[in-house]
Amino acid sequence: MTLSEEARERLADIVAHQPTKNGELQDLWDMDSGSEVHQYLESELKEYYYRNENSLICATPEATTLIDGEDSDRVQTMTVTPLQSVIVEVIAGPDDDSQSVVSVLHALRAAGEDPEVGEVRSALRGLADKGLVETIQRTVPTFRLAVAREDVDVEVTES
Repeated sequence: MTLSEEARERLADIVAHQPTKNGELQDLWDMDSGSEVHQYLESELKEYYYRNENSLICATPEATTLIDGEDSDRVQTMTVTPLQSVIVEVIAGPDDDSQSVVSVLHALRAAGEDPEVGEVRSALRGLADKGLVETIQRTVPTFRLAVAREDVDVEVTES
């Protein structure tokens, strides 16, 4: 997706101010309402942001790379659940072959965790929504990290 100059500048605002609220962006962007901010985010920046567990606006790792460049040394902090944290530790890296949900489940069990397959599937989808893992469609969806482990600092929240 090609961004206009305005969209790129606004995405840079999100990267710089994350996690942020509609109201803060409303002030930065001189908009009339939080609804206007939401509409802009959904129409122009949908692929580059997500809302964390507190509904605050955060940039995806892809957005941060787009703004900072490939050689950036910025480490992005992302808040995840305890299960998602362990998944980040055991899932295939960005240069490895992607893994199925069952493969990730086996890796989790080898690491001493014992979640249900539905919990793993849900956790993987949540990580994909945040841009931390990517989904590669084969016969079944498979997953791997979208960014290098050292490029993100995972902060665990209570489930």
